[in-house]
Amino acid sequence: MISLFDELNGAKTVAITGHVRPDGDCAGSTLGLYNYLVENMPHLQVDIYLEPIDKSFAFLANSDKVRHSADSSLVYDVFIVMDCGDMGRLATFTVDLINNAKKTICIDHHVTSSHFADVNHVLPQISSASEVLYELLDEDKVSKEVAECLYLGIIHDTGVLKYQSTTKRTMEIAGTLMEKGIDFTRIIDDTFFRKSYIQNKLLGQALLDSELLLNGNLIFAYVPLKTLNKYGVPGRDLSGVIDQLRFTEGVQVAMFIYDLPDGSAKVSLRSVDYVDVNKVANEFGGGGHIRAAGFTIKMPISEIVDKVSELVGEQLK
Repeated sequence: MISLFDELNGAKTVAITGHVRPDGDCAGSTLGLYNYLVENMPHLQVDIYLEPIDKSFAFLANSDKVRHSADSSLVYDVFIVMDCGDMGRLATFTVDLINNAKKTICIDHHVTSSHFADVNHVLPQISSASEVLYELLDEDKVSKEVAECLYLGIIHDTGVLKYQSTTKRTMEIAGTLMEKGIDFTRIIDDTFFRKSYIQNKLLGQALLDSELLLNGNLIFAYVPLKTLNKYGVPGRDLSGVIDQLRFTEGVQVAMFIYDLPDGSAKVSLRSVDYVDVNKVANEFGGGGHIRAAGFTIKMPISEIVDKVSELVGEQLK
């Protein structure tokens, strides 16, 4: 266990970032750390860099302080990377800043972490980067604003406390954060479950077009870029699709694919019981967790589906 206080001792400037296409845990952990440092270490100049976060996360304190570009000549005393264990999953505008930094710290929970930083605090057995971060903070100094961020992160990476990564300690931390006075019901409803009318239409379309493979053990759905553009919805707004696919009776693995503007495809994988989808994602240069993983690749959709089916089938045997 590292000491955040010791690692920041003597620093005057600190920067924070997370992975591309920030999800709930990425946004929650980065903003949670940002708010904690601003509130409790006022002598520090703290900046946060991320790609645009989901509009439903805008209620988080200081979300308007997130920077989407950077002066590559800046040199920070400490640069902290949250919820990302691979330099390849960082926004390109942050790479020079990380390389320039006097010290880099990675706080993560992905089993695929490459331990690229000077200091790596990586706990793959923990549910989320937000939970890993919580254990590094002084509980008495965690404000309501920080608690909202961390609760959001934990909720999103545990599927509202139902994934197998959820432990007794995860529940205890969630309960402590609730006691800080956060509106936990609204956080869950507004950021995890609530969908726009267009999002629901696209979810319905994805389910209608889904297919079963491997004797019903694998289900996949694909949304092309032209469909996303037609409705004006970025693929990351369709996070609910993969969970709904996973709930299909008899299915062991769910796969959801959508096109990205650069011609590549984003592939999300979820497993119910037996298949380690992290191993599958590794074959494509991606990763994640045993029951939830993903990757981004430029490859024909049919080839992606065939290769994933082959890898899943091997594990099911």
